[in-house]
Order: sequence, then C-alpha cells, then structure tokens
Amino acid sequence: MYKSPLVLTLALVLSGCQLTATDTAGSDNDNRVEQQLAGASPSDINDALMLNAQYQQLADTDEPPPVFDDVWERIRYQLSIDVPQNRPVVAERNYYARHQAYLDRIAKRAEPYLYFIVEEVEKREMPIEIALLPIVESAFDPFGYSHRSASGIWQFMPQTGERFDLKQNWWYDGRRDIVQSTRAALDYLSYLHKTLEGDWLNAIAAYNSGEGRLLRAIKKNRKKHLPTDFWSLDLPKETTSYVPKLLALSDLVKRSDEFGIKWQPIINAQVIDVVNVGSQIDLALAADMAGISLTELYRLNPGFNRWATDPNGPHFLLLPSDKIDTFSEKLAKTEQKDRLRWQQYVVARGDSLSVIAKKFSTSAGAIKTLNKLSSNTIRVGQQLLVPLSDGEINGQHLPDSVRMAANKATRKKLSHKVATGDTLWDISREYDVTIAELAKWNNLKKNAVLRVGQTLTVYKDEKTQLAATKTTERTITYKVRRGDSLARIAAKFNVSVDDIIKWNSLAGQKYIQPGQRLKLRVDVRSA
Repeated sequence: MYKSPLVLTLALVLSGCQLTATDTAGSDNDNRVEQQLAGASPSDINDALMLNAQYQQLADTDEPPPVFDDVWERIRYQLSIDVPQNRPVVAERNYYARHQAYLDRIAKRAEPYLYFIVEEVEKREMPIEIALLPIVESAFDPFGYSHRSASGIWQFMPQTGERFDLKQNWWYDGRRDIVQSTRAALDYLSYLHKTLEGDWLNAIAAYNSGEGRLLRAIKKNRKKHLPTDFWSLDLPKETTSYVPKLLALSDLVKRSDEFGIKWQPIINAQVIDVVNVGSQIDLALAADMAGISLTELYRLNPGFNRWATDPNGPHFLLLPSDKIDTFSEKLAKTEQKDRLRWQQYVVARGDSLSVIAKKFSTSAGAIKTLNKLSSNTIRVGQQLLVPLSDGEINGQHLPDSVRMAANKATRKKLSHKVATGDTLWDISREYDVTIAELAKWNNLKKNAVLRVGQTLTVYKDEKTQLAATKTTERTITYKVRRGDSLARIAAKFNVSVDDIIKWNSLAGQKYIQPGQRLKLRVDVRSA
C-alpha cells in the first residue's frame, strides 16, 4: 500500500502549494511544516486532517496490479469486452468446452508466441481479447493455409499482406513471420477500429470480411433507421460466427473453472527475442550457431520458405533468449561471405542463371547477389559462386531423393496415427523433424489436410529425442512489474534471490524498478 505521511498532507493544505520532489525529503521540510502548524488555526488543521483521511482512504485501495505466473491469467485479468449470453456465443462456447484436447493443442502451439502477442496488444492499449484472435483464425498454426490462400497465424490474404507491408517472395512469406504478421494484424485492426467509429466488434468482424462489406452493411441499416452494432448487421454466415467464436473463447478464459476446462499454463515471461543478423544467412548455420535444431529454428521463424534468409532481407531471426549471447558471439566472428555454404561452378554451354539455380535448389537472384552481378548475362567458362541448400553432404551437393535416403538411413522408422485436429505442424513438433521432411516421407504437400486415422511414416533420431527431453532449463527475460520484489520473483520461478542477484549483477542495489528486465534461469516446464 502506498500512503502519504500526515505531515506532508498538512503541509500541502496549509501552504497552498503543489507537492514537489523536494517537498518529500529532508529535515528542512519537516521544520517548515512544524512552523506552519504552529501558526495554523484549529479549523485549518481540522480541514487538513479531513483531507488526509480522504487521501488515505484512496491510497489504501491503490494496490499494485497482480503479478501473474501464467499468460492466460494475465489475459483473464484484462478481459474487457462484454460477452452476451446469446445463442451464437453459447453455441460456440459449448463446442470449445467439449473439446479439451483441442484447447490443449492450441496452448501447445501458442506457447512460443502468446507472451509476445500479449505484450504487443498491451503496448497499443487494445482490448486483450485481440490476443485470442489467432485461435479463431488458425488455431495458432503458423503454417495454416486456407482455401482462399490466407496464411499464417493471423491468416493474411496475399493482397492484404502486401497492403500492410508483409513481404512475400520465393525466399520469404511475411504472412507467416510471427513478429511481422502480428505487427501487420494490429495495424489493420487499429485502422478498422478507427474507420468503423470505435466499435471493436465491428472492427473484428471487418478483419474477417473486409471493411468494405461492413461499411455497406452499416449504410444499409442506417437507410432503414436500424441499429448498426455487430448483432444488428446483415453479414456473411462466416462472419456472423467469427465474432461469437472470439467472445466464446474470452468467456472460457474468464470462467474456465465454471465450464470445467483447463488452459495449459504458458510462462508469463519473455523466452524468445529478435536478433538482427545483418545479412543473408544459411538457416542450418544459424541453428548451429544458436545451439538449437534446424527444426526449432524453423518453428520460431516460419516465414522462411527456403534454406536461407532472403538476400534482401528481412535479416532478423527469432531465437530463444538464452541462446542469443552465444549466437551473437559466433555471428560476430563469421564474415558475411562465410554465412552461406557455397561452391564454385563453371558456366557451361546452355546455362543461364535460372538453369543453374534449378540445379542447386536456389534462386537466380541469390546467385546474382552472391557474385555481385549487375545483369543476368553470364558467359561460358565463367566461374560463379553458387549458394548451396541443405542438400550438401560431405561437401557434395546431392539431389533431394539421395539426401532424404541418407537421412533416413541414420534414423529409426516410426509410425504416427493421425488424431483429430493433427496437422503436419503438430506432428513435426512432436518428433522434432521439419514439415518438408514429413511431406516428402509421405508423398504429401506441405499444406495437406490429414485424415483422422491416417498413418504417417516418421524417421526419428532417438539420441536427439532423448537430449531434447532432458533439457528443460532455459534463460528467460522477466519484466519487473509494479509490486514486484526479488523475493516475490524468486518464489514465483522457484529460484533463489542470491541467484537473481548473481545472474543480473545486482550486488549493492537495494531496489528493482518497474519495467526493469531480469535474466532468470528456470525450468520452463515447472515454472
């Protein structure tokens, strides 16, 4: 609780001046107050006492906001949109409540991203319900792909993605980039909120169907002198269920105990962060530098379509916070020319940049950039550096079929029976393999819809699996909130105060400040 000393309140009332920083400390101030009290009338002192009592009553209720261990709890505390208990909302809520396994799957997919999204929504002072929208859009599947060509956790159409500066090319699709697509989605929602006169439900509906359709529906109702709120508008069937789905999820987060469902905990701390690489880099090399598997790198950076980042950027990678220092040290020691695997190639008759690019599973633009060519013209006998894909084994570039056979030879063959709601993304996470590998092993497209009961072949390195299950400790970044203390943070994450002081070089510091960021080493499964 934060209380103002009585003497300061009296001084404020009696002097008639504003309270400043210098009024709150030092014996000189106390002496001035005593002098004022000595000359004050009984009625002045009584007025000051009454004002102080009122101030104290307010101060006593000014509790610091709660500090949450779990992101779902943090969301629950901030829910603000009223949820009507009408037929559409109740129907959607009952559906979700009957499918606990589906909610578990969503939480598992959301785990790396939800904290970041909540932080971004809070920065913009938008309703926290917006952080739940990727559940409705894609069930937090970054490789979710609709029949209308929408992609990513926020399900951007290609044209809308371009409108909000999401780059899309052979190398990279910003619609799947977690950081960039979140920025674009919140930009779009903010624009819709302003365009639709501050109505959040209409803005969310417009995110699904487009602002043009909402504006036409509003105009139609106004002509008929009808209300223009979401529930009164004539909208497509998909949109009329879209908003109730979000509200139903909000209601289940708020009243999970009442409906007997559980949201699997997600640690309320920063576990991933963005690193500026500064140039094109081979993703397998980046994964090695960070000390993570290539599969994990792709999970955190699903925007990349190929074996390397786009030559022209973006040059940012999302990495686990505890791996960034090691990655940055190794990156600083690696010259840009060594950040791609390459080999020399002598141009033969009939070659063109596109022909060579096809041979090596790369792009003409990448060859052009690596060799600093000013045009697409090449000549027979010319030596070029050609960037290699992950098909390089022992210095040789091998066809995909040979490379896949080599990989399978070192792994154990497993079978996976597809369960309700399974996607290639979920299965790739379970076995720590890539979506591309799963698709090739089973002759599937990367965006294939799986059938319940379908059996998939998986090749898994057992040593990698054992190592992955043993390592659960991770360095996270925790942002200090009002009311926090070292003891409270230590108790929350099951670490010692001494450890926090050592990890953050806090020796000699008496206080921590709201907004301060602390590094903590925690077991992310038990925190």
